[in-house]
Amino acid sequence: MTIDKSAVIAKSAIIPDSVTIGPNVVIGENVVLGENVNVVANAYLEHCEIGEGTTISPFASIGTPPQDLSYKNEPTKTVIGKNCLIKEYVTVNRASGEGNATVIGNKCLLMASSHVAHNCKLEDEVIMANLATLGGHCQVGFGAFIGGMSVFHQFVRIGEMCIVSGFSASRMDILPYCKGDGRPPVPHGINVIGLKRRGLTLEERTNLKHAFKIICSGEHTILKAADIVEDTIPQDRYTKKLVEFIRTTKRGIVTHPTSFQ
Repeated sequence: MTIDKSAVIAKSAIIPDSVTIGPNVVIGENVVLGENVNVVANAYLEHCEIGEGTTISPFASIGTPPQDLSYKNEPTKTVIGKNCLIKEYVTVNRASGEGNATVIGNKCLLMASSHVAHNCKLEDEVIMANLATLGGHCQVGFGAFIGGMSVFHQFVRIGEMCIVSGFSASRMDILPYCKGDGRPPVPHGINVIGLKRRGLTLEERTNLKHAFKIICSGEHTILKAADIVEDTIPQDRYTKKLVEFIRTTKRGIVTHPTSFQ
């Protein structure tokens, strides 16, 4: 165990011998650190669990109280997965509602000054660029990339393996697998490069491309478009997830007429 003498650590913290804790770090109550966690100078942690191999950079604040007026100091927490990189000035609030948690999956990258609000759920390998901001209860799918300075309303869902450009903002759900841009981030085709990197076959990408043509044609309601996709496009696991995402929306989905080459 390497702990700088200037660090302040609560007696209740659980810290394995492999952890490194830098100068002026504050580790408050109810913190559990995994093996080989690195907490760099001036970070602040409380009411959180940090998975093995994760690095918390300078001035990050993890597990602090939610920005929610209904929160009455009930016991909640933040959970961060394995091998994440939490960069400078990131804020991840703990949940509101007794027993709840704000959850970040494995191998996530939260770039400088990004914010994850209370009760959010991020799946594995999500990337949030600088100053990206999630309101409370947002859900972000596996491998999504959220551009810098983008902002999302409470309860919004951001679909898996999509990419959303910087300066975007949305009050509605973002479709999986798309390239989204604007306020709101309108789909401009599928995230071809990202999907190739994730190992989707040409056939799977082609099915998604055809599905998006139907969904974003402007000729049908979003639910009717989902029915047509299900009836006319081969239902591999990705088109199935796309249809299910549409049918389970509660805030509506960003989709406007656009052309696909």
